Amino acid sequence: MARPSKPIAATDQPRIPMPAVDPALNLTPSTWKVLTDSIFPAAKTAEGIVLALHYCAARNLDVMKRPVHVVSMYSKAIGREVETVWPGIAEVQTTAARTGQWAGLDAPRFGPVCERSFVGRVRRDGSWQDLELTVSFPEWCEVTVYRLVGGQRCPFTEPVFWLEAYARLGGSYSELPTDMWVKRPRGQLMKCAKAASLRAAFPEEATYTAEEMEGKVIEADAALPAQVTTPVVSVVATPSETATDKRQTPIAGASEPAAAPTSAPDAASLDAAMRQRIDKVIARAADNAAWKQAEQYLRERCTGADLAYALAALSRAQGTTPPETDTEQKQAA
Repeated sequence: MARPSKPIAATDQPRIPMPAVDPALNLTPSTWKVLTDSIFPAAKTAEGIVLALHYCAARNLDVMKRPVHVVSMYSKAIGREVETVWPGIAEVQTTAARTGQWAGLDAPRFGPVCERSFVGRVRRDGSWQDLELTVSFPEWCEVTVYRLVGGQRCPFTEPVFWLEAYARLGGSYSELPTDMWVKRPRGQLMKCAKAASLRAAFPEEATYTAEEMEGKVIEADAALPAQVTTPVVSVVATPSETATDKRQTPIAGASEPAAAPTSAPDAASLDAAMRQRIDKVIARAADNAAWKQAEQYLRERCTGADLAYALAALSRAQGTTPPETDTEQKQAA
């Protein structure tokens, strides 16, 4: 006679309660606990984990090797975050290897190292906080992947730029990088470059990866990620940069200047945090003679009295006449 199973102790309960699932998945309570607590610790819902199970079953993958990741993405269609399943870079390489035509890859090549400051607001402990991060990162990376085509070993290379690929805190409406992209700027970019080249070599097999989709928005065509326009603090050439490898990060066009009063307000009348942020931008511009970039940045992020103060302070730092605001330009016309 089989012994009745003992109830699971409260301390052994999984992080997310186990739902009713398809019996074909052969899911047990102990396996579910491993999935919730070890394999997919970032998953927020049972539905996300079940999606990953079905994906692995359909692709004949061992879910315990974590070939896929549960990624939270903001959906514009429903106005909230949803959990999606994307393969990791290891799964994409596995898929390429299974074709029997993958012929290896080269070591990654990185562009010059840039250092840039990012500013934005993040929600922490139930309140919004202003945050500024300075990150050093390679401007671009490329990894050459080889595939046998008609018996010939053919190279496929897709360069990927850090500013276009990095994951943002808060999705496309923020320019702050996520913690992983701050800690591993080269490693994360290398994964994205490898994935892009694998897609070029195996378009019928490879897809986008979790590393590429983190921090992105569903229906991205309707909400393209904002281009970062903060001034570059420094650029250091790396050994991998050669005359034929030089690339430049695309610079987004400046948005239309925001309206502002014709006279600069007194600094004491402004919000202290905003004034401090403006002063930091101007200080960085002075250190690097990046006046045009600073003006563009301030026009995109300041309005009204804040913009008038920013433009006046910028002109004082340059020792020039303050640039015209929209109001002044219209009056002159």
